[in-house]
Amino acid sequence: MKFDSRESQWIHGVCTADLKSSDVPQEQLERKQQLMSNQVWINGELKPKEEATISVYDHGLLYGDGVFEGIRVYGGNVFLLKEHVDRIYESAASIRLEIPVSREQMMADTRHTVAANGIVDGYVRMVVTRGSGYLGLDIRKTSHPQVIIIADVITLYGEEIYENGMALVTASTIRNHPAALNPRIKSLNYLNNIMAKCEGTLAGAAEALMLNHKGEVAECTGDNIFIVKNAVVSTPSTDAGILEGITRNAVIQLGRDAGLTVREVSMSRHDIFIADECFLTGTAAEVVPVVSLDGRTIGDGTPGPITRDLRKRFQALTRAAN
Repeated sequence: MKFDSRESQWIHGVCTADLKSSDVPQEQLERKQQLMSNQVWINGELKPKEEATISVYDHGLLYGDGVFEGIRVYGGNVFLLKEHVDRIYESAASIRLEIPVSREQMMADTRHTVAANGIVDGYVRMVVTRGSGYLGLDIRKTSHPQVIIIADVITLYGEEIYENGMALVTASTIRNHPAALNPRIKSLNYLNNIMAKCEGTLAGAAEALMLNHKGEVAECTGDNIFIVKNAVVSTPSTDAGILEGITRNAVIQLGRDAGLTVREVSMSRHDIFIADECFLTGTAAEVVPVVSLDGRTIGDGTPGPITRDLRKRFQALTRAAN
């Protein structure tokens, strides 16, 4: 059988160029349109995602040597963009990676990429790699850090989790020791989180709790964690070995603005077991209620009133930013 060389016109073995639109399932047509329309910003220009490539010698690929950010888009507005850009530059500085564009240019390029892809409500992945080098660790032998901006859509959890709450399990994989690699660096080497995520997935849980080297609560694999006890909101402090989440900081401020006491403290699993409420925060996840940990019910087993209120306040904040 002779195949059409136009790969973009083939979907699941069907050449859509030879068919009427009514002959092709709608979801396949939508997928084709998405594949043809996505544009990726790479090193100062937009390219179709199929052509947005980097060298196989790039140390971001070979060693996870680089940094990234995940950012939400609401109503066409890139939410808390400055805060995310500041963090990626701080992460880069910590690993001695010089980003070859200014912060202002990075923000402008991000907005341009979002607009070019027609993203109204979606997600941005901003990546800076170390650049191409050789098969060795010496960063002096690398050059041309790659700046990549992807704008797309994302759905992390189903609506039922936001309505009914999530079950967590504790992973045996602990958070990276801060003396080895500071978890406040959002690096491309996410294997620590991925291994813990695998444990959660195998246990049938959507997320997994990670402890630090002292056995204290740190964070989940992709989200920060909060508890509520006697109307006081608590979350692990940055010295617990966590990523200082942008959404985490926003929710802390929202809580304080609402008159709540919000503390950054050391926590153990015991604190979660006896909490009245528990929730997670993250850029992709937003504010997610948690109703159990390791099979033990938290509170009355339903999303609590403070959790629900903070979620509403966060949603209002995203709308106000537009």
